[in-house]
Amino acid sequence: MVSAPPSYRGHRYPVEVISHCVWLYFRFPLSFREVEELMLQRGILVSHETVRRWCAKFGQAYANGLRRRHARPGDKWHLDEVFVKING
Repeated sequence: MVSAPPSYRGHRYPVEVISHCVWLYFRFPLSFREVEELMLQRGILVSHETVRRWCAKFGQAYANGLRRRHARPGDKWHLDEVFVKING
């Protein structure tokens, strides 16, 4: 069963701000308070509790997308050129 993507309707902040906060939290090892501080540096006042709620509501879709893009163990990597210099 496929669930519908969550709706951003009725939120105070634009979709770009919400998606950036959620992306920051799931992409980098940051806490909610660190995401709050990063957004404050950009001039956007948002509380860590709001970031937590956004991550709970919208986070699964972002986390799935990030996981899908990462290379998995066992994926094949093909190198075009290899240069190895041994003992000078």
